[in-house]
Amino acid sequence: MKALKIATYNVNGIKARLPNLLQWLEREAPDVVCLQELKAPDKAFPAAELEAAGYGSLHHGQLSWNGVAVLARDAEPLLIHQGLPDFEDDQSRYLEAAVHGIIVGCLYLPNGNPQPGPKFEYKLKWFDRLIEHAQSLQASEHPVVLAGDFNVVPTDFDIYNPRSWLKDALLQPESRERYQQLLEQGWTDSIRHLYPDEQVYTFWDYFRQHWQKNSGLRIDHLLLNPALAPYLQEAGVHAWVRNEPHASDHAPTWIQLAGRKQRAKH
Repeated sequence: MKALKIATYNVNGIKARLPNLLQWLEREAPDVVCLQELKAPDKAFPAAELEAAGYGSLHHGQLSWNGVAVLARDAEPLLIHQGLPDFEDDQSRYLEAAVHGIIVGCLYLPNGNPQPGPKFEYKLKWFDRLIEHAQSLQASEHPVVLAGDFNVVPTDFDIYNPRSWLKDALLQPESRERYQQLLEQGWTDSIRHLYPDEQVYTFWDYFRQHWQKNSGLRIDHLLLNPALAPYLQEAGVHAWVRNEPHASDHAPTWIQLAGRKQRAKH
């Protein structure tokens, strides 16, 4: 495994946000990218434009909603799973691939609103299946990253102010408990591991000047299994992307991994 920069980015519509995506790729040059909310069918995925920018891609699209993709700089990702294994789902939310010597699970976990109700029940059912699948990935001798929009604010420290979000599916105890179950399997939450005492946000909605006031949430996560966690060197958020014209309400969240011969301090 070589040194790698891995990022996750909810683009909130790949057609509308393609110029933003290409600008970010050119400026930051991540080696591996997980995209969510393509909101486009597979035939509308801009594979040619991404290839011209130096990225091979896999995509699992859906008309108008959802959709995930994995991009690799100067490489072609190799498909492992399209959709969560052993889970009947008509929504495009999971893509697993081998990229640059690691396994990448790209996910867009259901939002779950409004709750209570069928959408929240679907969120929890999907989350439970992810936890089951993640157990085998966590125990793998292969380096694995689970990256994406988890639609979970893990703790009150991960949101500017929980009061107006108390009824939101992202903050419900059931959602947080399941995220904690993942961590208890042995996954490392990259951002929180490196910044235990710092409020880091990845999402600022379009309402009430939340971006301008830095009223954010941390819902985009990169989880590393024990085979990969020792190589974690840096992590952060490319917040400048959120400030661009026609920006997504998410900013790319990234990690830097050391090469195998140069193990990072853990």
